Amino acid sequence: MDGVYLTWLISALAIGVILMPFIKPPWAKVTMDGFIDFLRRYWLHIAIVLSIYNAKDFLDEVDRILMANTDGMLNMTPWIYAIEGEMALWVQETFKADWLTAFMTHFYVVGFMVICYVSIFYFAYFDDRYMADRISLTIFWVYILAIPFYLFFNVHVTGNYIPGMETLAYNHTPEINDWFHRIDPLTNGMPSLHIAFPFAVWLCLLRYDTDGRWTVYRRIIFAFVLLTAFCILYLGIHWFMDIIGGMIVAAIAVNIGNKMADPFWRIFDERTINARMVTLLTNPARALNVIKSTTSKQFNRFTKPTSKETGAMLAVVIIVVAGVITWDLTHQSIPAGGVDAPVGVEAADGWLITLDDRGESALLIVHDLSDLESEIEVIQPVLDSNSTYDISGDILAMANSTTLMIVDLNNPIKSKTSIPVDNPTVVEIVSEDCLAILQNGLVTYWSFEGVEKTGPTSQEGDSIILLESFNGQIALVFESDPDSVHLGIIDAEGLISIELNATADPSEDEILLDADLTVDLENATITDISLSATMLAATVDVNATSRLVLLDTISGESQIISDHKFAAYDPHLGYGVLMYSAYTEINPLEASDEYADREIFIHDLETNLTKPLTADELDQWDPVVLEDYYVYQQMDSEGDISVEVQQKEPTLQPYSSNILKFGVILVIALSFINIMQRQKESNLSLHDSELAS
Repeated sequence: MDGVYLTWLISALAIGVILMPFIKPPWAKVTMDGFIDFLRRYWLHIAIVLSIYNAKDFLDEVDRILMANTDGMLNMTPWIYAIEGEMALWVQETFKADWLTAFMTHFYVVGFMVICYVSIFYFAYFDDRYMADRISLTIFWVYILAIPFYLFFNVHVTGNYIPGMETLAYNHTPEINDWFHRIDPLTNGMPSLHIAFPFAVWLCLLRYDTDGRWTVYRRIIFAFVLLTAFCILYLGIHWFMDIIGGMIVAAIAVNIGNKMADPFWRIFDERTINARMVTLLTNPARALNVIKSTTSKQFNRFTKPTSKETGAMLAVVIIVVAGVITWDLTHQSIPAGGVDAPVGVEAADGWLITLDDRGESALLIVHDLSDLESEIEVIQPVLDSNSTYDISGDILAMANSTTLMIVDLNNPIKSKTSIPVDNPTVVEIVSEDCLAILQNGLVTYWSFEGVEKTGPTSQEGDSIILLESFNGQIALVFESDPDSVHLGIIDAEGLISIELNATADPSEDEILLDADLTVDLENATITDISLSATMLAATVDVNATSRLVLLDTISGESQIISDHKFAAYDPHLGYGVLMYSAYTEINPLEASDEYADREIFIHDLETNLTKPLTADELDQWDPVVLEDYYVYQQMDSEGDISVEVQQKEPTLQPYSSNILKFGVILVIALSFINIMQRQKESNLSLHDSELAS
């Protein structure tokens, strides 16, 4: 992945340098000394553009979490699709060719780098400060104006939404696919920055290049915009509406950049900054007086505000309120109280059950999911960290090495039934009146009253290594056949065997092989399973990695849900969703902190789309999906483990809800004052012009 990015980056820089003799002003010369000198003279201009690159990574991470936590509440894609339909699909189908896909994929990235980052380099190198001042601010404002759309009005890429359309660029090669999925949440369609950035540069050249020194470059950029418009439609990335949005944002950014240029660069011009730094170092008292004087003047402006100051206050209020709401919506999980060292979690129907390691013993902590601070006292046997348990409805089953106890949580201090056991590895409630106990590789079935029942089991004493159930359906994995799942139903002994296919794209296997990891499908082993009414999810260890396979138990069709290269764990099916944890690096031990941990992913069974629920540097695993909640375990930077509970429907904390209410009132008041001030100032300006005439 890094190799792909470095190739593109080096190519962009090389193209930028090669084009210099053709696009330079007529009188300018290209010299080696100029490459060093322009950094000294325009370091802040370059920093502004580079800050956009760094900010994009952060905001894309926020966008991923916000989109997952709001469960598509802000998804505007259906509206865009309703307006333009399958116009983009027509473009892709009409021109589709392998050579064009390859060319456009590289053009999409390299061309964007050339226009966005090399453009500032041209104006700085040839010392066109007037143009550099305005274009750097314009590019900055293009991204600022796009942020609200990216965070709150998500538009999916066309290739992931329009039936029959492909994301040609994202799927061109596995390496490119990985790179795109890391840097792009695939929901930032409107507006298209691939149009907005170059179109803004073109508008600036059209507006400010009064002597024609940049005529050749302006023509190149215009051609680039046209080719980019075709490129982003053809590759299955953007909609026609995204192009229009990019052009509008660019036009607004040019106007803002022009208004800000003189006052901004009067303060932040690199030449004056250097002088002020010298003053600060040689005469700090004078520098302090200047700072005090400037601060006092700015404060006095706001004691008698004009529409300009009121507008600034209005912008600050909106930014603060939006920031608080965004923070709250991206931090929706709440840790369960009273849990210090969880070693296992089960949840169902409004209950959260956590096995908490207390050193020499362990304790089951029971929470009502509507009140995570209060614990419910439950009678239980003496447990340890290896004890097993399960919850279904209001029934809790738990077992130590010798005794299984069943408790009705409506009467939690009284045991319903006790059953003798022998070091069980799994206790599973399989129906409304039956549970299964896996011990010594064999499974037995019992009623809640302690009466043994009939159920599917292994033949001729074959050892069972995995057991899972759903509403009377049973899924078993045998030690002698570790890559197959055997399905049956309670009160019957017959089993249907289905072999899971974890075969991936050969190019994905090649990447693993290049990392000295061998894919061994012949000795593949199922390591975890989850079952629903018509689906079965299983993680399959293929030696090089662990792949998550989703099987339709009715049709027998299956697909790999996780990235074929990265290890996936802990599948859990429920309510139309498959949740799992996974790494996003082939070798997490050698990865940066950002990719060394597991993240939680949500796969929507209806849309067949996967999105991250978490995107941070904390390790998360063992997810459970409930009707109204997501549950998972998390380790913080200090190594402390918590059980996180997150509502599916986003909710605002009282503090952010109050800030939102107060902010709305303040925005209305400031907007009214600003409008009134503008009318008065307009009347005064008109009156002054009449007197002057």
